[in-house]
Amino acid sequence: MKPIIAIAKATVGEAIRRRVLLIMLFIATILLFVAPLLGVLSQRSEQTVLTGFVLGIVQLSSAVIAITLTVYMLPNEVERRTIYTILSKPVQRYQFLLGKYLGAIAALGLMMGLMSCVTLVEFGIIQHNWGKGIELLQGIGMFFVQMSLLASVAMCLSTFIAPLVNFFLTGGIYLIGTLGYAFFDSFNKNPNAPGFSKALAWFVSTILPNFASYNVQNKLINPDSVIVDPVQYHINAVIYGVVYITIMLIGGMLIFDRREV
Repeated sequence: MKPIIAIAKATVGEAIRRRVLLIMLFIATILLFVAPLLGVLSQRSEQTVLTGFVLGIVQLSSAVIAITLTVYMLPNEVERRTIYTILSKPVQRYQFLLGKYLGAIAALGLMMGLMSCVTLVEFGIIQHNWGKGIELLQGIGMFFVQMSLLASVAMCLSTFIAPLVNFFLTGGIYLIGTLGYAFFDSFNKNPNAPGFSKALAWFVSTILPNFASYNVQNKLINPDSVIVDPVQYHINAVIYGVVYITIMLIGGMLIFDRREV
């Protein structure tokens, strides 16, 4: 356990020192502070516009940070040959990969935590609506699980795919898993769908990570939209994320263990 923790701590420090991540975080933070000005640009409720914009900024910036954090992590270690020094010590390859992943999501959690603080200040102090701010924090918490799942996919792919290809591939998987999952799932449940197409839709909806289940924007933006059993819904989403992350990490470990470095 000690090697995993040591690698995770080093990964957090490395992530904080990466300028590109800090620049993305800085831009996201600035946009969050500018968000209240957009309320005057719409005839809709200012709170509705602000809520949607803030959630969009947090989700998009977190996705970019999660992918950027993980796609270059293993390839950079191999390219700089630091991995040879680490693996020459009593560190197993699975410990190295797991430590890298835990460090990545810890750094991601710190960055999303900063954005959460800005969101709470924005709604609590500036908008005088602490209740809405706390409610948005619950949504951002779901985003963190979503981004941890996204990071596990990128980490698994990074064991055998080049960083640039991995960046766009993981981004594509995220878009399809977010926007297209409902389509594949509904097509799979359609009794009138052709057998082959239905089987293909079932396969895609089963293999593809369901990022859409973590998108709680509709409920937070539209109060009339409710989840029947929110506690059970969130528990199921977290359990699904943990199981899928475990599968991705185990797959990455098996590939990495057999890879020549």
